Amino acid sequence: MIKMIALDLDNTLLNSDKEISDRNESVLRRLHDQGIHVVLCTGRPINAIWPYIEQLGLTRPDDFTITFNGGLVINNVTKEHLFELGMGKQDLQPLFDFVRREKLPLDVLDFARVYELSDQPTSIYRTVLKHIEFKNTRLADLPDTTFSKAVMAIPAEQLRPIIANLPATLKEHYHAVQSQPMIMEFLPQRVDKHVGLKALLDHFGDNFNNLMAFGDADNDLGMIKAATQGIVMANGLPEVKAAATALTDSNDEDGVATYCERYFADQLN
Repeated sequence: MIKMIALDLDNTLLNSDKEISDRNESVLRRLHDQGIHVVLCTGRPINAIWPYIEQLGLTRPDDFTITFNGGLVINNVTKEHLFELGMGKQDLQPLFDFVRREKLPLDVLDFARVYELSDQPTSIYRTVLKHIEFKNTRLADLPDTTFSKAVMAIPAEQLRPIIANLPATLKEHYHAVQSQPMIMEFLPQRVDKHVGLKALLDHFGDNFNNLMAFGDADNDLGMIKAATQGIVMANGLPEVKAAATALTDSNDEDGVATYCERYFADQLN
């Protein structure tokens, strides 16, 4: 029995205009009203997606969001951290060495803000991520705190060869995922959306047999594989589609609503 629906945002629930369509909103609100947990799963912090949370009405005491690709599970109302997994500054040293050697931009995030490394080339992350504080900082001046992830944000055509030639040492040290065509994320090795979802399912006394997950990209693969219903959009990556329980329409064709209307037909009629 499905008790939780986990939803990636970009290129999944959101259309190309970065909006939740009326049809998707209506279906998810109705399922939420019937007691199914609707959980947004994103690489962004919660304040960066708050308009979407409010649009879907996910503001009840038992509503949570999976942020930082599973690194933080946060209560939407109290902002209490149910689960948190990050990295220290020393954990990021191999990545710092790489971007300095290759002269690449890098942004580093704690659980509240983005640190733009001013001694590296300019990143385009500020144009992609809204509703969060950006702080221009020299690498040497980064605070000694817990970081959620590091992000390499450059035009897609420049990022592709970097990903293709990423050193094996970085792949071993981090969970490296491409979340959007222009964004490569470096997370703690154990962080994945399915890890955050497991913590949340445990909290409710449920398991992956009770989960339906929607996604399209590399950073959705873990939850797609883990969920009893792992649904991938028509616009999803081939390797993610290969792991799907089923495929649905694209993000610009209300693919989430299309699948939910069929699967939950008895509950929605």
